[in-house]
Amino acid sequence: MAFSFPDHFRFADSHEYAFADNALVRIGISEFAVDQLGDIVFVDLPDEGTSIVKGESFGSVESVKAVEDMYAPVSGEIVHKNNSVLTSPEELQNDPHGEGWLLIIRPDNPDQLQELMDSETYSKKIAA
Repeated sequence: MAFSFPDHFRFADSHEYAFADNALVRIGISEFAVDQLGDIVFVDLPDEGTSIVKGESFGSVESVKAVEDMYAPVSGEIVHKNNSVLTSPEELQNDPHGEGWLLIIRPDNPDQLQELMDSETYSKKIAA
């Protein structure tokens, strides 16, 4: 399967993405990660107002194959979580880079985005 990743996204080694949306950062998991998981049946996300720390687990996604932790690509405070993904996990599967986003955070340090891979580097990583 050929994957396509938006140019304005940045990616972590653990397959989460982040992109700046004005002063906030939107976080999700890549189309590749969703494909590897298979049928997603449950998503667990922290509450709004919670702080997440870059590199630490912030929730999990459960598929018929496995339960995988998700790791924060940047640090910050959660200002919004995507409740529709919690009630309909298939949204994550159908549109991981669009309607299937997970969190919107107020980043502690927006420069952390630059430490993540760009879409071209990420594409090469998963192709290898």
